[in-house]
Amino acid sequence: MVLILILSIIQGVTEFIPVSSSSHLILISEYLNYEKSNLSIDVSLHIGSFIAVLTFFYKDIINFVENKLLFIKIFISSLPIMVVGFLLIKTGMIDNLRSIKIIGWMTIIFGIMLYVSDKFKLKKNINENFTYRSAFIIGLFQVLSLVPGVSRSGVSLTAARLLNFKRFDAAKISFLLSIPTLAVVSLYGLTNIYSNSTNSFSFLNVLSILLSFIFSLITIKYFLKYTKRFNLNIFVIYRIILGSIILLTTYL
Repeated sequence: MVLILILSIIQGVTEFIPVSSSSHLILISEYLNYEKSNLSIDVSLHIGSFIAVLTFFYKDIINFVENKLLFIKIFISSLPIMVVGFLLIKTGMIDNLRSIKIIGWMTIIFGIMLYVSDKFKLKKNINENFTYRSAFIIGLFQVLSLVPGVSRSGVSLTAARLLNFKRFDAAKISFLLSIPTLAVVSLYGLTNIYSNSTNSFSFLNVLSILLSFIFSLITIKYFLKYTKRFNLNIFVIYRIILGSIILLTTYL
């Protein structure tokens, strides 16, 4: 039960801030001797985050006709990571990227990239400047998040800031981009669960979804508020410290 709470906090918080949820879950698996073999719990955590982002942006989703072009751009932006992710999973290459050393280096490198991008101008917004071109560029950057330590939200924020989007708008783009990605992850996971008779949903799965949903919703709400008032330096500092600790413990 305590482990479910820990995993829900990690998933709910790190999925939407630029620190990489996958790397944190892998680190928990390594250092707390938690074997991430329970596919249904992992899927449940992602379902909770998926429901949270749908809940927060339900007005945008309900007004689909009005926001049709926005969601077409979001879909286009999500295509690269879906295609590349599918190929990596099917070929088994995705497992080769789950190295602690890779996580350490990526955490630092993309933390520095986040810092550099956050120095760019704050002049574009999602309503007027989120073009098909910018959507595709951000989508290409998002492919890099398949490497643990990069962070899907982090690299999306980095790409959007490099294109001079304001922090709030960059964060909103990142959150909207999580909708198709989390949907595919959830559906793919559910398919694997029901094709494997050894996996089944239980009270722990329901609890995982609920807790992940709560922490995800809180994170989305307050991170958007944060981006209106502050820069992203705190996340850069956290990434560099975490990455340095990981590399020191790995190489020494």
